Amino acid sequence: MASIDLRPDRRSNRDTGRVSNPADTHLLDRAHAQGRLDQSIATTLLLIAAARVERDAAPVLAARQRLAEVYGATRLRRRLERETAAG
Repeated sequence: MASIDLRPDRRSNRDTGRVSNPADTHLLDRAHAQGRLDQSIATTLLLIAAARVERDAAPVLAARQRLAEVYGATRLRRRLERETAAG
């Protein structure tokens, strides 16, 4: 994660929580935005990981494999029907 360093002449106000310079306000806004972005990315990655675990769970995986078999058999049957009709 990115860190934003304040110049030495600006650090004294950081401890008191006061912002006396518009440049400091910009830096704080940027740091907050970066923090929100980092949190959003972390949350998204956790959701993706959870979805992958759920997808790979035994019952879900078995159902997906069964659907793939049915889909493949249906495609094969339709292709054979087309070939038979074509002659």
